[in-house]
Amino acid sequence: MSVSFLFWNVFKKPLQPRVARLASVHSVDVLMLAECGEVSPGSVLEALNTPETQAYSHHDAPGAKVRIFSRFSDAAVEHRFNDPLGALSIWELKVGRYPGVLLAVVHLPGKINWERDDQTLQATTFARDIARTEDEVGHLRTVLVGDLNMHPFDPGCAGANALHGVMATTIARKRDRVVRGAEFRYFYNPMWGCFGDRTPGPPGSYYLSSSKPLNYFWAMYDQVLLRPDLMDTLVELRVLDNDGTTSLLTRDGLPRTSNGSDHLPILFRLDL
Repeated sequence: MSVSFLFWNVFKKPLQPRVARLASVHSVDVLMLAECGEVSPGSVLEALNTPETQAYSHHDAPGAKVRIFSRFSDAAVEHRFNDPLGALSIWELKVGRYPGVLLAVVHLPGKINWERDDQTLQATTFARDIARTEDEVGHLRTVLVGDLNMHPFDPGCAGANALHGVMATTIARKRDRVVRGAEFRYFYNPMWGCFGDRTPGPPGSYYLSSSKPLNYFWAMYDQVLLRPDLMDTLVELRVLDNDGTTSLLTRDGLPRTSNGSDHLPILFRLDL
């Protein structure tokens, strides 16, 4: 069973027509939208549910910062966890091979408001929340997706106490490692393979130019991480640069914020 997922930080914009085109063109099964608090779920559903597309539902979790829409029934999508401010929500998807999938969706505060240490400490808390939920459901078929507002090489993404995302399946396949006597589970982070302009698609998911001495310009803030138990199911991963009709980039190849978002959408498919 192939299941397609799309995550997009829509930058508080009413981008429902573009969201609907993306969902239609890529036959999206699970749609995750960040920074859409001022856009009603009803208006998103109205755009998604055309005669040409299957019916989408909105799966509500009070306080969650990322909204979830899917083509699955409410019975197949169960809410398992919300952190106190809704920055992390965890859903159990009862689809595909037993026992299904845990979907952890996150939107961390950005580097403008939080220092790297703040993000790292919060990611450490999220890692514990995810591991505890995995223990409760009894499996490690987990995918973490969202706007992490961190680089893949930041301590909050790569650190053992935090998300522990590694760039190679050969490392992740060991499942965990011991640091100072404690075991920490791996995530596999395939976003490393999407970084830079020698890869298909844009060099990153977010662009920022500043006058600071250290400026990466392109960032991979929007990420997908998979536990080793799930990583071999990944059959497609792309940073999208168009909505199927219109480019999401300017002539200079940067995210077009005038009628789009400052982030680019992330599409991935799992063979479940």
